[in-house]
Amino acid sequence: MIDYILPAEWYPQSAIQLTWPHEGTDWAPYLEEIIHTYVELAREITRNERLIIAAEDPEKAKQRLTGELPMKQMRRVSFCQCPIDDTWARDHGALTLLPMTGNYLNQKEKGSQAINLKFTFNGWGGKYPSTNDNNIAHHLFAEGHLAKQMEDHEDFELEGGAIESDGRGTIMTTSLCLLKRNQPHTIEQIEEELKYRLRAKRVIWIHHGQLSGDDTDGHIDTIVRMAPYNTLLYTRCDDPNDEHYADFKALEQELKALRTAEGRPYKLLPLPLPDPIFEVDGHRLPATYANFLIINEGVLIPTYNQPAKDKAATEMISKAFPHRKPLPIDARTIIRQHGSIHCLTMQFPRGTAK
Repeated sequence: MIDYILPAEWYPQSAIQLTWPHEGTDWAPYLEEIIHTYVELAREITRNERLIIAAEDPEKAKQRLTGELPMKQMRRVSFCQCPIDDTWARDHGALTLLPMTGNYLNQKEKGSQAINLKFTFNGWGGKYPSTNDNNIAHHLFAEGHLAKQMEDHEDFELEGGAIESDGRGTIMTTSLCLLKRNQPHTIEQIEEELKYRLRAKRVIWIHHGQLSGDDTDGHIDTIVRMAPYNTLLYTRCDDPNDEHYADFKALEQELKALRTAEGRPYKLLPLPLPDPIFEVDGHRLPATYANFLIINEGVLIPTYNQPAKDKAATEMISKAFPHRKPLPIDARTIIRQHGSIHCLTMQFPRGTAK
């Protein structure tokens, strides 16, 4: 019997998924601006790995990218036609389990035995339409873009942005989100479900760190991210006048008290909280540097035209991933729909995507 594990994001990748925006999505008022951001994401991703794009009109997306990317990179892009409600691939995308085989099984063989996990995505607790997005993973699987095995977990609500994995059996998540998603289950019941479905050995629960303007109910990928060598990158607020100050100080103390599976403290690397950014109606947007994306040879880092903080965040993320190139991406348009780079993307481990 093969044991499986949810790999860490820094495991070698085959591809990244993007779900392309169109006129029928909430991006309509600034569609050109967000498509420009997607082109920048595609440019960096396809330098070293494949890109899978789910789109209502693949030809339109292909034409735009063909005019922007070198042909060598365009050959790394594949398209899947499907109806979509929105574009947050992190949360409607399939998760991928790999066999626990250490170095004894090559990555091609690992890919052939990989399992895609399909959970229910319901628009972050029914806040937004999601029927089409909940089916995108099925379309990708049916067209052969993903691993050969799909496991149905649609009796459980789980978004990719709600969990972090260290690739060694530890899952990190937040009580803020998962207790809302799977009522009336208790935290103990949800933990057992996560262990069973994700083949995890233990679950770390985070209870603080709610970002203003975040409508995911506190996804872990907006506040704390796992990195190699038992390192945690986390959002820290140093301004006593900021509404986040007390809660994020509590988050910091919570992280200091955590221990690894071996009983040691984690290495903590703080990320600055961006200065407040507001939408035209006055509500604060959930800007965060924690929502970066790890790719094969780089890290796509959200920036907010705040030079000192953008630089500090980039330097801190580079400490956690010293052998990957920091790749800043202007995320000011993305956060207008209450997400950032990690939220828009989903990675697939090497050998598992075509």
